[in-house]
Amino acid sequence: MRMKEWKAKSGIAALALAALVAPRLITAAPLDLLDGAPAPLDPAEQPDDNFPGSAFFFAEGAFNPVPGVDTVRSRHVLGLDAVKAAPAAIFRGTTALDSYRALNCLTNAVYYEAGNEPEDGQRAVAQVVLNRVRSHLWADTVCGVVYEGTERLDDKCQFTFSCDGSMARMPNAVAWARSRRIAQEALAGRVYAPVGLATHYHTLAVRPDWSFSLQAVAVIGAHIFYRNPGFNGTAGAFTTAYRGREPISGPARRIWPAQPVTPPDYWAAPHASPPSAAPVTPAMGWAPPPSRAPHDGDGLPESTIRPEYRNSGRPLT
Repeated sequence: MRMKEWKAKSGIAALALAALVAPRLITAAPLDLLDGAPAPLDPAEQPDDNFPGSAFFFAEGAFNPVPGVDTVRSRHVLGLDAVKAAPAAIFRGTTALDSYRALNCLTNAVYYEAGNEPEDGQRAVAQVVLNRVRSHLWADTVCGVVYEGTERLDDKCQFTFSCDGSMARMPNAVAWARSRRIAQEALAGRVYAPVGLATHYHTLAVRPDWSFSLQAVAVIGAHIFYRNPGFNGTAGAFTTAYRGREPISGPARRIWPAQPVTPPDYWAAPHASPPSAAPVTPAMGWAPPPSRAPHDGDGLPESTIRPEYRNSGRPLT
């Protein structure tokens, strides 16, 4: 009798559990699948629409634009503040070489900072570089802005790609051509209005300390863009004329700490004498040391190029 009662109670419990679970299983399935229709394609999963940070834009209800903000109608642009487009300017080099250098430097910035983003994200990066050129707070050349900080030894470059080894990678030809076109159009005077007078940005994946002191203006592609507060964020601060001379076209050479001149190896042997064909005199600026430890602590910093890129450019053997 007890066994029958236990089985009956177990059956009732199983039915109750099924009643709780069944609605969840039904509602978990998309309604269009229940009707037999194919599931709609998620735009965030499409090759042409998917880029770093794209899920941010397709997350329904994750954010709401600031009321009254007028921005370009693009699914890749989210206005966060009222912006005024940067003043139009043409950046033409003094010579053909200067123009080539400016184009190459801006193309590098667009490619390595936003090469896999939609054109909105790439134009925004190009506009930030040119905004800095027109601001009195940065260099008045394109290459000077792009490669600022590359001469430092602490890897605090203004644009990370210029000192983290990214440029050792061979660019993708198609993506490079698109970045070059966007850079060329920006230098020719095409202003990208949604970033306004922004001079800073960072990816959606980080939140640097400096961002709290600036005014966020827009989220474009994979980056959040900011302008300076006060006068430095107004049009009056962007009147510096483009110099037209581009003295550099790539990262600056690192300035290493001064090191004593290392004598030739034959001084390591106490009783060896220098070859007669190359006499050594004190006029050369150093005196032979009594001994020398082999390659111990030359004081140079370790390479900052990532290991997988260190062989880039070397011939195959």
